[in-house]
Amino acid sequence: MASRRPSDPASLQPVDLADVTSDFDSPDAPRKNRLDDPIRGPKLGPLEFLRWVWRVLTSMRTAIILLVLVAFASIPGSLVPQRSSDPNGVSIFRDTNPELFKFYESIQLFDTFTSVWFSSIYLVLFISLIGCIVPRTMYHWRILRAEPAAEPASWARLPYRRSERATQGAAVALDRAETVLRKAHYRVVRDDTSIRAEFGYLRETGNLVFHIALVGILTTLAATGGFGWSGQRVIIEGQTFTNQLASYDSFHPGSWFAEQQLDPYGVTLESFTPEYTKDPVKDVWMPIDFTATVTVTEGDATHEVILKVNEPLVAGNSQMYLLGNGFAPVITVRDPQGTVVFDQPVVFLSQDSNLTSVGVVKVPDGLSEQLGLQGFFYPSAVDLESGALSSNNPEPTNPTVTFNVYTGDLGLDSGVTANVFQLPVESLTQIAGRHTGTDVVLSPGEVFELPGGLGSIEFTSLRRFIGVEIRHDPTQMGVAVSTFFIVAGLLASLGTRRRRVWVRVRGTARIPELEWGGMSRGDDPRLDAALDRLVEKTRQTSTDKVTGE
Repeated sequence: MASRRPSDPASLQPVDLADVTSDFDSPDAPRKNRLDDPIRGPKLGPLEFLRWVWRVLTSMRTAIILLVLVAFASIPGSLVPQRSSDPNGVSIFRDTNPELFKFYESIQLFDTFTSVWFSSIYLVLFISLIGCIVPRTMYHWRILRAEPAAEPASWARLPYRRSERATQGAAVALDRAETVLRKAHYRVVRDDTSIRAEFGYLRETGNLVFHIALVGILTTLAATGGFGWSGQRVIIEGQTFTNQLASYDSFHPGSWFAEQQLDPYGVTLESFTPEYTKDPVKDVWMPIDFTATVTVTEGDATHEVILKVNEPLVAGNSQMYLLGNGFAPVITVRDPQGTVVFDQPVVFLSQDSNLTSVGVVKVPDGLSEQLGLQGFFYPSAVDLESGALSSNNPEPTNPTVTFNVYTGDLGLDSGVTANVFQLPVESLTQIAGRHTGTDVVLSPGEVFELPGGLGSIEFTSLRRFIGVEIRHDPTQMGVAVSTFFIVAGLLASLGTRRRRVWVRVRGTARIPELEWGGMSRGDDPRLDAALDRLVEKTRQTSTDKVTGE
């Protein structure tokens, strides 16, 4: 009897399915039963929403995104002067770009690394990394304690398969394979007819060590960074710096700094010796080396130390770094009766590679009027065709100092902090120097008599100075240790492959075969070569045994 094909495809469907479909398609069906309604997920309650947020926050993808954000957020810290490291740069930026300064100040660009937005990214990254590490560590711990995975149901799907005839019997062949796998640092589980082994747990261990060490760096910076401090000081030959707050020219304390953290010691600059060489192509002098000989006094002990660039001096709990150098001419000012009213070395700041320098001398007392000197120092003075002076060598072969002399109110009694390297010439009266017809040009030992019987100025002698930075950074040890583990964990993670190997006996009792199977968790182009070596070592072991017998 021939079968009859129904003309209506719906007749092939179960009756109840057709009824349900028609019910859903019916215009009279309730709105919640209409098939054309969009698919909607379940509504999230407060607890479910928080769980979803936590899962997103603690995912590795989020951690990577936050690391990238931290890197980008750090960029303004290198492009914009920071109050913590360059307060003078911030002041200069404020004077030169007042409108832009207001905008930068409003978004805390001058305090990038302590700003609200940078700290928020930092904190969220910290939480994200902790949330990633804890469950992964627990899971990895369980894997380390568990036995290697059982052999797969289908060997045909394994990327590596190989069979070898067991010349000495199945049990002996398995013994040889077990020995080779253990020597290759595989974890091995053996039964009567098979072996299962696994290698490469160090990959995940290294990955976890890397992330834990990264958290270690963040924790170290957050927990101990506030106890750090740094300060700058200019030390002139023959002068002694004592490690106390009042001795610093500028000081930048951490959030939790206390003056008791400053260990007592003194540093005296005995001498400073630079070395220069001349570039024959550019015809300029270039520094080769700077050597400062200092005497360090800690308690009753005194010892001499050589301070160089990138070779800091360690005293107490701080390090002293050599940053700059220059000249400090000794200027002596006397009143009309010859009484000394000012006699000290004055720091002149270099302006070029030949150490042409500028400096300011302020004499508020001892004369009938306050005296201000705007000085220019030339280590190796030469006359230019224009009549001006210039220096052609950073070494003091012909040290010369020139002054513009001013009288008037220096502004030292106004109660406002004044810059020692600036002179308010707009409110002063120039009595000697450039554009007055009375030039003040002095070599060591020469004296200039001030107009009007005001007194005299003498360039007494020449000394050198060094600029140093003293800092205490309690994060160094923690960051160094964490960095070591970051590198070690990264190398272990990148240099290890997670591999699984199974060995089983196949064939007959008279002609047994050893069947090898293997796979790698992840991309592993060296899998075949690595397992081939294991097979060859097993065969070589068997051959050697047979030969020996």
